Amino acid sequence: MTIHPRQEISLFNKAILGPAAWDSLKKLSPHLVIKNPVMFVVEVGAVLTSILWLRDLLSTPAEPLWFTGQVCLWLWFTVVFANFAEAVAEGRGKAQAAELKKMRLEIMARKLQDGKEVKVPASHLRQGDLVVAEAGDYIPGDGDVVEGIASVDESAVTGESAPVIREAGGDRSAVTGGTKVLSDRIVVRITADPGDSFLDKMIALVEGAVRQKTPNEIALHILLVGLTIIFLIACVTLVPVAKYSRVNLSATVIAALLVCLIPTTIGGLLSAIGIAGMDRLIRKNVLAMSGRAVEAAGDVDTLLLDKTGTITLGARMASELIPAPGIPAKDLAIAAGMASFADETPEGRSIVEFVKKHYGFTDVDLNPPGAQFIPFSAHTRMSGCDAGGEAIRKGAGDAIVSHVREQGGQFPGEITYILDGIGDAGGTPLVVSRGNKILGVIHLKDIIKQDIRERFMRFRAMGIKTVMITGDNPRTAGTIAREAGVDDFLAEATPERKMRLIKEEQAKGKMVAMTGDGTNDAPALAQADVGMAMNTGTQAAKEAGNMIDLDSNPTKLLEVVEVGKQLLMTRGALTTFSVANDVAKYFAILPAMFVTVYPAIAPLNLMGLSSPQNAILSAVIFNALIIVLLIPLALKGVRYRPLGAGMLLRRLLLIYGVGGLIAPFVGIKLIDLLLAGLGL
Repeated sequence: MTIHPRQEISLFNKAILGPAAWDSLKKLSPHLVIKNPVMFVVEVGAVLTSILWLRDLLSTPAEPLWFTGQVCLWLWFTVVFANFAEAVAEGRGKAQAAELKKMRLEIMARKLQDGKEVKVPASHLRQGDLVVAEAGDYIPGDGDVVEGIASVDESAVTGESAPVIREAGGDRSAVTGGTKVLSDRIVVRITADPGDSFLDKMIALVEGAVRQKTPNEIALHILLVGLTIIFLIACVTLVPVAKYSRVNLSATVIAALLVCLIPTTIGGLLSAIGIAGMDRLIRKNVLAMSGRAVEAAGDVDTLLLDKTGTITLGARMASELIPAPGIPAKDLAIAAGMASFADETPEGRSIVEFVKKHYGFTDVDLNPPGAQFIPFSAHTRMSGCDAGGEAIRKGAGDAIVSHVREQGGQFPGEITYILDGIGDAGGTPLVVSRGNKILGVIHLKDIIKQDIRERFMRFRAMGIKTVMITGDNPRTAGTIAREAGVDDFLAEATPERKMRLIKEEQAKGKMVAMTGDGTNDAPALAQADVGMAMNTGTQAAKEAGNMIDLDSNPTKLLEVVEVGKQLLMTRGALTTFSVANDVAKYFAILPAMFVTVYPAIAPLNLMGLSSPQNAILSAVIFNALIIVLLIPLALKGVRYRPLGAGMLLRRLLLIYGVGGLIAPFVGIKLIDLLLAGLGL
């Protein structure tokens, strides 16, 4: 099952905005709004002012009807706009789920039925069905080989770059769905109903946009509730002060003042920020099982990364040709190219490309007239060609030894030394022969990804420690770690050693993230704060992790961390902006209300608002509109840069703290001028 990247769903997509507008009205139900205490207070204020407006409509009004009506209207808008932000975030997730369904492609299986091959979707296979898989085919489901032998690439499941041999009978017959046959032909009996129920369950998760609140988010909620209570007390105590000062503070004014002063901006956008964080992961084809997983990714201190497929390319490639004593390098190169010309495995293709690039040979040189090519076979573990009356072969060391000795030749001791050296360094040696003579050795190794060192430098700048996990010996692991630029490595890794490393890091108070795909990774994935399992991995790994990468790309963990940090930065930025807004509104509104009674506070009336009523109404309107203006930022997220915590804090305070103080003064004054211009 392959999931391809999808285009980002636009914020202004009509298919999202229409349903979101309707959902924002349905979310006015008290049993839904009460989950957000700040917005529940706003809705209570809206209901109260609605009642007061109806009362004033039928009797002598305590405040002008236009004023009470406007306050009532804008308080309802404030709640609706907050619901709209959450509904848009949920709508984008549902739209992404629809795209996910469209872009889902299914493996086609070659099912044996009445002795004939019939192509059927993999999801139609059932336990006991027989399927055929040849070179280049993906195995459509978990099963056992009942006929034949083949070389199989299981790197997507096990993380190991070296192909494995799977054959009928014995303990090497089990194959995993999604792995690729590299050579020969096998018949597989399906041992489980594969289906696509897992992906359907994940799509349901996306559509539901269900997420639990994280510890940090709960703490923020407590802070917001605390501020709401403080301002509630402050507004209530203003009533006797106003009565003593003979300032008219009606219930409408108190309700409006309370809504303006409590942190409605972040209260209205908090849910949208969290859902948008999960949505950003979905757009990267990563499904988070909980909101905590997304947030934990932003707090990660240590990254555990598998070597194969993450730090290295995951495929062995030719890196060096080592001639036998007395053999010219070009003789070895052309023989290696000719012997690999019909080898369709990744290793074979890399050898051909290597001799073309480094020795200048062409297809014409490697495919002389009359040559008979022998493709790679898992039976012989060799490939080659017969040309000019000579047998040129390339393959595993023991296979070539047997072949050369059958031809009456000898295996030089120097070659054994070269083979041992390559093996000790973590590489894979292949031997090339012509007739009964050994020409030299091809050194295959897993290549470091080109941009991985730069990525690790970015994480080091953020204070994140990177640890490479590999089954290689310490010497090989150390070499690769130095080339890649990781901070540390764990060699000869076993499930127990991975678990121990994670627990040691967590005991130091650090948050740990790791990727995994095999059953042996399940304990560590469950222990890690962020465990990202591959979709092509085992069921045990997927159940143990709290994230699933549908593309099965271990490198994506680096992007997941960036998404998590962006979520935390967005929440922090908008919280800073909201609190700064409240401070500014407090000093903008109260002086305008009391300046006529206490002229001494006139210098505090910085805005010079036209009247106390206009001051209240302008603040209420600004309070509602600012939520709408910040919805795109809440959904898109604050731009993330890999900077240190101190630098990020200074940027947040400078941009969103100072901006939050200035915006209300500008916005409220402009609205006041507009209201005054309209004669209100």
